Amino acid sequence: MGADPARGRVESVDTALRLLLLLRRQPELRVTVVARQLGVAASTAHRLLTTLQARRFITQDRVTRTYRAGPALIELGVQSTGSFPLRTAAEPHLRALAGRMGETVNLLVLEDTSVRFIAGYESDQRVRTHVLTGTLLPAYAVSGGKVLLAEVPRETLRAMYPQGLRKLTPRTKTFTKLMDELSLVMMRGYAVNHGESEAGLSAVAVPLKDHVGRTIAAVAMSAPTPRLKAMDLREIVVQLRECARQIRADLAY
Repeated sequence: MGADPARGRVESVDTALRLLLLLRRQPELRVTVVARQLGVAASTAHRLLTTLQARRFITQDRVTRTYRAGPALIELGVQSTGSFPLRTAAEPHLRALAGRMGETVNLLVLEDTSVRFIAGYESDQRVRTHVLTGTLLPAYAVSGGKVLLAEVPRETLRAMYPQGLRKLTPRTKTFTKLMDELSLVMMRGYAVNHGESEAGLSAVAVPLKDHVGRTIAAVAMSAPTPRLKAMDLREIVVQLRECARQIRADLAY
C-alpha cells in the first residue's frame, strides 16, 4: 500500500503554496480574494501575503495595492524553463524599447497551449499595463501568443484546443476566427490583441527568430487600449522588429 501523500503535511506551508498557485489563474490578488479562495480569515491571508512579500515571492503594487508574482518566484520559474540566456540577451533591449516608446514591453515564449512571460519592463506612466514576468496566459488570447501559434501546423492547433477556446473576455476569438487571423499574422509578420485577454488592454507583438529563422519567442508592447490605438501601428512594429533584431544579434554573439 502506498504512503498517504497528505501524511506529514505542514498545514501552513500547504496554505502558502496554495496561495502561490492562485497566481496561475489570477495575475493580481487582493487580500479578500485570497481569504475567500483559501477559506481563511482576512487577517490570516494578510499575514501569508506579507510573509511571502518579505521573502520576495510576491510583490505589492504601490498604486492598486494588489499582489503579484515577485522576483524570487519569477527567477524560479524562468530558471525552470531554461530561458536564462534568452532573458539575459533580451533585457537591455527591452528596457531601452520601453524607455523609447513609453509603454510596457514583454518577452514571451510558447509553453504547451500557453505563453510564459519571461522578461519585461513597465512604462513610467501613471496608467499603464503591468509586466507579467513568470505568468502563464492562453496563447490564443495575447498578441505574442498569436505570433508563436502562427507557425504551428493547423492540425496540431486543432489537437491543442480540442474543446475550442475558452473566452477570457467578450472579444476573445473563436477557434475558426483565430485560424483566419493566424494566416494574416504569418503574412504581416506581427499580431495584435485588442481586449482579448483583458478588457481595456491592447498589445502588438512580432516574432523573435534564431540564427536559422525559427521563431523562438515574441517581443510585445502593451498599453491601455485608447492610448495604443492612438499610436502609429507601423512605428510600433518597426520598433519591435528592431528590438527583436538586436536581441537576435546578441544571442548569436
